[in-house]
Amino acid sequence: MLLAGFVAIIDAEDDLEVVGTAADGAAAVELAAAARPDVVIMDIRMPGMDGLAATRLVTAGEQPPKVLVLTTFDLDAYVFEALRAGASGFLLKDADPEELLSAIRVIAAGEALLDPAVTGRLIAAFAAGGGPVAGEPPELTGLTPRERDVLTLIAEGLSNAEIADRLGVGVGTVKTHVNALFSKIGVRDRVQATILAYDVGLVRPRR
Repeated sequence: MLLAGFVAIIDAEDDLEVVGTAADGAAAVELAAAARPDVVIMDIRMPGMDGLAATRLVTAGEQPPKVLVLTTFDLDAYVFEALRAGASGFLLKDADPEELLSAIRVIAAGEALLDPAVTGRLIAAFAAGGGPVAGEPPELTGLTPRERDVLTLIAEGLSNAEIADRLGVGVGTVKTHVNALFSKIGVRDRVQATILAYDVGLVRPRR
């Protein structure tokens, strides 16, 4: 019923089209390879191969689709690992139709979908279990002080415009810093950058 509802909502939009649906992770991986969609909406909980394993496989190839993870949040312990696996963001299953459509468009445009409040709670839950990894990855040592500032603010959930306002620089300058630091630390979007920042202790969960 949920799947049918999503299909109806998405296909009703002039700029969106559902190219296929899958009932489990293995079928989702096969369908993604065959249909080459721009965005895959991936449920974490599926029979057989779960959404975590499927996300790893879907995002492993060249020019992979963006993955939007669906979660009930409080019940799904693997959402954070799905983001590690390459998902570009996540959405609660009870989100409004407008939120679903907006999320698809945001991710299709190459942006990461991060709700600072929900993401913060997820990261805090995992950090409480083990904390950031020891040491600092070599990529981080190559960042300039300003790039570290930008990475910290990204991890706090700020947009480019908000970062520009905080640092007193232009949005274009922030975009330049973002592109440079992404290249240096080897990430492709704000989700992965946020995870790395928490992993190395550059930003810590708010209690």
